[in-house]
Amino acid sequence: MRELAFALEYEPGCNRVADTLAEYPDARIRSLSLHATDEKLWRVDHATGSPDALDAIEDAFLTADYYADCLATEHCGATQSTEVLEHTDDALVLYSYWERTPDCNSVPHIARDHLGDGVLFETRHEGRHYTWRLVHSGEGDVADFFEDLEEAVGDCARTEMLRTGESAASAGDAAGETSDLTPKQDAALRAAVEHGYYESPRAVDVGELADHLDVPRSTLTYRLRRAEERLAKRHVAEEPGTEGPSASL
Repeated sequence: MRELAFALEYEPGCNRVADTLAEYPDARIRSLSLHATDEKLWRVDHATGSPDALDAIEDAFLTADYYADCLATEHCGATQSTEVLEHTDDALVLYSYWERTPDCNSVPHIARDHLGDGVLFETRHEGRHYTWRLVHSGEGDVADFFEDLEEAVGDCARTEMLRTGESAASAGDAAGETSDLTPKQDAALRAAVEHGYYESPRAVDVGELADHLDVPRSTLTYRLRRAEERLAKRHVAEEPGTEGPSASL
């Protein structure tokens, strides 16, 4: 099996859910289950955050002009529905169903076109960053997949490759989380250390560091958070007599 992980960074106004998460930086959405056929997609997502953030996320899913995973830049006439399965003060669980039209496209459907059936999907959405992890047979063409993906997202989002290669573990296993950092995560972490971001008190804040690296603040925040998460999980997994926690993207 092969593993492919990448992120989409949405521009403002291109994705209602991304715009909402950008307003609530501490909110997160991760997929619990995601399935797609040639014509349909259905998924269950788990969101965490403040009560105001969860209310805004629910509203974004229920009232958006078109389905959040659709890569079309305008309403494409697809049939969609979202149902709230659970909504508490600190968690929100949503079920979404989408039946596409010829004008619709999505990451899972592009993946099916190029990587074949049986692809496993796992997602995490933080701010404008929408991270995808795919586990597939390895028989398809990843380069063609990315070419079609970049054409589909157009100017609405930037794509960033995080890793590709042999799957170190099945989807959701801790081993995949304790692998080395991506080059961009490594560069962000090294720059943060070199410029005193981790000193107490900090020599620079995240905005100043982002300006120095010439990347958006949200991009740098995301890379640092993911690098810190990987290092923390690797540290815990490597402690004698302990087992690494299972984790998703």
